Amino acid sequence: MENAGSSIISALGAGSGVDFISLADELSDATYAFQRDTLNSRNETLEARISAASIIRSSLTDFASALGDRVRTGDLSPQGSVANPAVANAITAPGTTPSGSYSLEVTQLAQSQTLVMPSYSGQDDLVGEGTLNIRFGEVSGASFAEDTSQDALNITVEATDTLASLALKITSESNGELDAYVANGTNGAQLVIKGQDGAQSGFVLDGQSSASSPTPTPGDLSYLSWEPASDAGELRESSQDALFVLDTVQMSNANNTVTGLPEGMTLNLTSTNTGAPTTVSFETDLSAISEVMDDFVVSLNAVAAQLNEAAAPLGGLLGSDSGARNLRSDLRDLTTQTVMPTADEGEPSTLADLGLSLNTDGTFSLDTARLAETLATSPEGTAAMFTTGAFGVFGTMDKLARDNTLSSDPGSLGGSVARYETLMENNDDRLERVAQQQESLRERLTSSLISAEVRVAASQSTLSFLQQQIDAFNQS
Repeated sequence: MENAGSSIISALGAGSGVDFISLADELSDATYAFQRDTLNSRNETLEARISAASIIRSSLTDFASALGDRVRTGDLSPQGSVANPAVANAITAPGTTPSGSYSLEVTQLAQSQTLVMPSYSGQDDLVGEGTLNIRFGEVSGASFAEDTSQDALNITVEATDTLASLALKITSESNGELDAYVANGTNGAQLVIKGQDGAQSGFVLDGQSSASSPTPTPGDLSYLSWEPASDAGELRESSQDALFVLDTVQMSNANNTVTGLPEGMTLNLTSTNTGAPTTVSFETDLSAISEVMDDFVVSLNAVAAQLNEAAAPLGGLLGSDSGARNLRSDLRDLTTQTVMPTADEGEPSTLADLGLSLNTDGTFSLDTARLAETLATSPEGTAAMFTTGAFGVFGTMDKLARDNTLSSDPGSLGGSVARYETLMENNDDRLERVAQQQESLRERLTSSLISAEVRVAASQSTLSFLQQQIDAFNQS
């Protein structure tokens, strides 16, 4: 049987001015074309299968991730509730699922020190040259205990500084620790200075005047000195810590936003309730579960639709794929699978208890009546199914998504992707060997055809010489 190479030689006619370089290329290419095309076709199919499996796997992972976000920090996360909302509000930290309840009694709110200094005729009055020293610590009655861990503030006051410009200097040079402004009231212009919340955020003023004979009068900086022992009504509010009792434990905090509490909760204290403790508790918003289950079914059907198309027995890219078959089986069992093995008898333990049902075409629907019944008869058990633990709705979907990313499991989509990638690598290796074999054949053909051409040319030269001799003989 004539092969592709001999057909080309017959068609071109060797020894008649043929381009042997091109001929060798065409012969070597034709010899290995079938193997090369077959391997490339297989790779195209493998790439399509990898893409289909990866898309389904990614959709499943995104689904589980979005559900986890809603459980941890979204509308399904436990929300803090204070029985007496006037006392405080409770906030949960992202990623925590507090479930306890706590007794809370607030006996004192944190507040800042406020000084209203003696009056001037106007805000443009000069305050006098010198240095205004401000030290921080605890003001208690007529005493002051300096907190040496806080740097004192030494403000240089120029001869041109007014009450208004001094207020700006105090605010800016304290880096936000103090807030100063001029209040124009019925008594004239007065410098108001406010500190930060907390007992250790009190402060005293020492106006060191540059005048040769300082006198505590307007225009001399010593007029703005203040300490609690000589207070004449300038102290309008004292700095103090927040004091509260949480589950009978006395606690304090420098401000009214209290962090570092059990189960990662934060309390924003807003009022006192001395002698009338209130309760802080955390619970899931049951009204959000119905909406979440609606979204759950939509997302689940999106994954099922991708899987049904890719794993169709006829024409599906993953029609014979073990990972796709196993995932389809897992989805079919999803409604009856026990996702809460720790649930007490009579409490919801399956997704069917939450209204999830399987249709004959492999898609899902939500039985709202079944869900409403479960919410009404077992609100706590229903809420327990929406946590970040190993069990429950999120735990089940998260495990399913993670299982299908495992490349070591041949029965998962991850294992299928790994298998197809290995086959592609093998095909690529074979393509490389085919290319090497084709190049080797091309070089051998080139050498052989050129040698044949040389021999043909020599024969033609001899024949031409003999023909000339015969022609000469015939003429003679």
